[in-house]
Amino acid sequence: MKWQPDGRMYASTLVAVAKATEAGIELRPPTVGLWRGRPAPNALVPPGGSIGELEVLGVVHRLVAPPDAAGVVVGEQGGDRLARQPVDTRTVLLTLDPEGSVATQGLASAATAAGGSVDGLVFRAPLAGRYYARPSPNDDAFVKVGEEIEEGHTVALLEVMKTFNRVTYGGSGLPTRAKVVAILPADGDDVDEDDVLLKLEPA
Repeated sequence: MKWQPDGRMYASTLVAVAKATEAGIELRPPTVGLWRGRPAPNALVPPGGSIGELEVLGVVHRLVAPPDAAGVVVGEQGGDRLARQPVDTRTVLLTLDPEGSVATQGLASAATAAGGSVDGLVFRAPLAGRYYARPSPNDDAFVKVGEEIEEGHTVALLEVMKTFNRVTYGGSGLPTRAKVVAILPADGDDVDEDDVLLKLEPA
C-alpha cells in the first residue's frame, strides 16, 4: 500500500492498455474492475499521467496512461465522473487525440518525466500534493505552453490535506523570465515534492 499526497492509499499503480484507431488513441483497463475519476474532456494527459482509479476486488489502484500514449481527451462523457463505473478489458475508458493541442508539442521531450529525469531548465514542485492547472474548472489555466512567465507568476495550485497552496514561479538557479516549453502533469494529477511541473527555456 502507498499513501498518496491527498491522504488516499493505493495498493499499486496499474497501466492502461493503448490502442491506436482512426479516432485517436483508445485507453482500456488492464483488468476488470470499477473505474472512477476520468479526466474531463479537453484535459491533457501526458505519458504516464493519471486517468483515474480502478477498484479491483475491493482494492483501489491508481490508473495511469502508458508511457507511449499522450494527448487531449476527446468526446463528451455523460454521468458523474466520480461515480464508479463497471469496466472490463474491452471497455474504452477514453480516447486521446495526440494532435489535439499545442501543448502536446512538448510531450515528446517531456516523456522522460515519468521516470523523474528531465534535462534542461525546469520548474519543480515545492511540495507534494494534487496538481491543479487552473483556479476553477471554468477558468483559464495559470500558464500555457509558449507563454512567458516571470518571478511571482502563479503556475498552479497544489492541494495538500484539503488545503490549496498557490505555487509561484521563481527560485535559485531560475531566470527572472522564462518561456514555458511543456507542462508535464495533467490537471488533477498527484505529484511528489521536486517533481518537474514545467519545462522552460530562458525568455
